[in-house]
Formats: sequence, structure tokens, C-alpha cells
Amino acid sequence: MMEFRHFRCFAEVATQLHFTRAAEELGISTPAISKQIREMETLLNVRLFNRTKRSVTLTSAGQLFLVEVQLAMAQFDRAEETARRAGRGEIGRIELGYVASAAFSGLFQQQLSRYREAYPAVQVNSREISMRAMPEMLEAGALDLAFVRPPINFPPGIDAMAVLRENYVVAVPTNSRFADLTAIRAADLATSNFIVPEQVEGTLAVGRRGKFTPRISAAPGGLVAVIAAVSISQDVAIVPYSAVDHIRIPGVTYRPLAGKPIETEIALTYRRHERAPAVRAFIEQVKLLSKDVVGPAANSINSRKTQR
Repeated sequence: MMEFRHFRCFAEVATQLHFTRAAEELGISTPAISKQIREMETLLNVRLFNRTKRSVTLTSAGQLFLVEVQLAMAQFDRAEETARRAGRGEIGRIELGYVASAAFSGLFQQQLSRYREAYPAVQVNSREISMRAMPEMLEAGALDLAFVRPPINFPPGIDAMAVLRENYVVAVPTNSRFADLTAIRAADLATSNFIVPEQVEGTLAVGRRGKFTPRISAAPGGLVAVIAAVSISQDVAIVPYSAVDHIRIPGVTYRPLAGKPIETEIALTYRRHERAPAVRAFIEQVKLLSKDVVGPAANSINSRKTQR
């Protein structure tokens, strides 16, 4: 059976047209390289070289064979380099899911931009996905990574790493009594109806602080839909601070909560024993770049322009 070592010996002799020099280049003995060539000619049942005491030349069959051998060796080199690059995480594919608020905060874009700059050959497919679907998709391998807003129940083997922290604020109708307040106490919202996003923990936390059970009037899903619903109702919504700058809908005003801020996080979730180098490289990058971003205090949020 012909092996890659045969190709290397043949290509070197064909380049040098001298058995001794070819052997020196390969670091083997002249008899050894002569043996490799004889084995090839026997296996192929064709003469590859014309040999005399003074010269070595390729036969016509040898010339044609050399072209194919060079192509095969180049392909081997590419395969070898591809394996090395994949092992270093420089090439591959990542399936990335995210909740919309990760994009509103700028976190998603920042992390993806840096990763693509560092690993331009890795294909990253990103898409907004319902948080309810992400645990199963991560476990099944349909997703490799997901930016979510905890708390969320994940199966064993899935880890989460907090990468950004911000305050909750209240989205209120511009024509409501709450719009004229500098800050809204949780207890003041006891008689309000709440429109909730996928992550209801902020609404529940406000209820606990105000010692009431929130009355939920609608749960339209994404933040844009939630704030749009506030704009056409007299209901309120507890939303992340990143909505203040990125979701500007007429008829909605944002106000901070009075007292100690109620915080929310964006976390990167991933399989605990992830083996794919490209995915592991993304996780390590996020660990290095993660930071806390907390929304401003009551006096500074009110200094910003709000939709009225």
C-alpha cells in the first residue's frame, strides 16, 4: 500500500533529480530513498525515473504523476493546518442565541464584534430566541451559547456567567401621574396593572418591596412589545435600564425606582464541559471583557430627555 512517505520521497527526488541530495534533504539514507522509489514503481507497475550513472530524469509517467503528487501533498498540508487551526479555535462555527435586551444594552454587539475581529474565520450564526426555548436548545446542541436574563432554569451541565448588571426602571404612560414623579416608590404601584416581558423577576421584586402582588394585565413577550403596550394603555412595566436609551416610543416615560436599586443581569450560558475550541475561545473572551454596568441614579435619569 502506498503511503504519504512514498509521496514525500518521490517529490523530493523529482525536485532534486539526484537521489543523494534528495536523501540529505529528507534526513534519510540514499539506500532508504531508493527503496521507497522502487516500492512505488512496483506498486504502480510503472517506471517513474530514468536512471543512469550520470543523471536522473522523470519518465513521461513520472511527470504526470508528479503533478498529482504535488496536489495531494498540498491538500494534506491544508488538512493538517485546518486541524491545527480548529484546535486553536481559529476556525469553526458557533450557534449563538440572545434575548433582545442583550442587544439593547450593547453587550451582544460588543462581544460579537471583538470575537469576529480576533477569529475572522469562525462562522457565528446569531439569532434572537425566546428564553423559554434556550435551555432545551443548549442541552440538545442546537445552540452553543446564549445571552439570557436570569433567573432561568437550566438542566444540569449548563453554566451561566453574569456579564452585565443594570438597574430596573419603570416605563409609564406619559399622561399618567407617575410621569411627574422624580422617582417612583414600589408601594405607589400597588394599584397598577403590569405589562410584563419574558423575565418577570423585576416585576415580582417590585411587588415584594411594595408588599403587594402585581396584577399582570398582559405578557406580550419582547421589550419593544411591552413598552409599545404601555404607550397605548394606563398600565406600567418594569424594564431594564438599557431600554431608556434604545426603546424610544411616543407616549412612554421612564422613571427610576426610589430607594435601593433593584438590579438585573445579562448572563452568558454555555455547556459546562464544552469541547469545541471556537466556543471555548468565545467563553474566555467574555470572561475577560465582562463588566458591571449599573443604571444611573434618580436625579440623572430624570435629566435625560423622555418621550412626552
